[in-house]
Amino acid sequence: MTERLRLRPLIVEAAARLAEAGVGSPLPDAENLAAHVLGTERMRLALIPMVELEVADRYRALIEQRAARIPLQHLTGTAAMGEIDLAVGPGVFVPRPETELLFAWALGYLGTLTHDHTPIVVDLCTGSGALALAIAHARPDAEVHAVELDPDALSWARRNAGTRIAEGDTPITLYADDVTDPALLTPLTGRVDLVVANPPYIPDAAILDPEVADHDPHRALFGGQDGLDIIRAMVPTIARLLRPGGATAIEHDDTNGGGVAALLAAAGFTGIVEHTDLADKPRFVVAGTDHP
Repeated sequence: MTERLRLRPLIVEAAARLAEAGVGSPLPDAENLAAHVLGTERMRLALIPMVELEVADRYRALIEQRAARIPLQHLTGTAAMGEIDLAVGPGVFVPRPETELLFAWALGYLGTLTHDHTPIVVDLCTGSGALALAIAHARPDAEVHAVELDPDALSWARRNAGTRIAEGDTPITLYADDVTDPALLTPLTGRVDLVVANPPYIPDAAILDPEVADHDPHRALFGGQDGLDIIRAMVPTIARLLRPGGATAIEHDDTNGGGVAALLAAAGFTGIVEHTDLADKPRFVVAGTDHP
């Protein structure tokens, strides 16, 4: 008879190992990795009381990799945004839960628009395609454009875009381009309803967790001495792209909400509001352009 082990004590043992290694969310990560190995959802683990030794061995090997501070999403191969899962791994920034709040705001804003035209959305610094593809999934009527400079990240975005097309979502348009280029997306000037951005925004001197410092591409992380270099260069382009009455939402470092708001105010934006994240830290700023 094949020997089997009780799953819950195995997970508790794994969580203790992760806590010892300094992982910030040991029990959720232990449960998520168990669900990954078992091919089930985390909330259904209670329905699987026992596992075979081979499964336990594979699980413990993943736990050791997580204890070495390899990101959870690199081990599972996926990260969520809205109602979709994205393929992620080395070479692309892993979407964070905090960005879900910006995504929710974006959908709420799109819901206020009249239906006299196809809504046009631009996602700057798309990375894995997270915001662009989640918006296209939730709003199949939208015309979504996404910009990414890094070739490795762009390959992940293309892979995810292909997956979403296969699942029946409206295709997005991807651009290999620089969001700091003043001529970016010139054909869309004055036509865009919404610009979203999760750009590199961490100040250069910031000390980061190993999952971030050792595994997220630095080009996707750092935004100069004050963390605002990319945002500062993007703001005039965002102002140019937006139609009258359009809006933008920009994610930023938790030290920079006021700085982003000031940049937007100086560029003539109105209705500027600073939003906090799940930990109640400043995380993204929204602003609009005046109606005609």
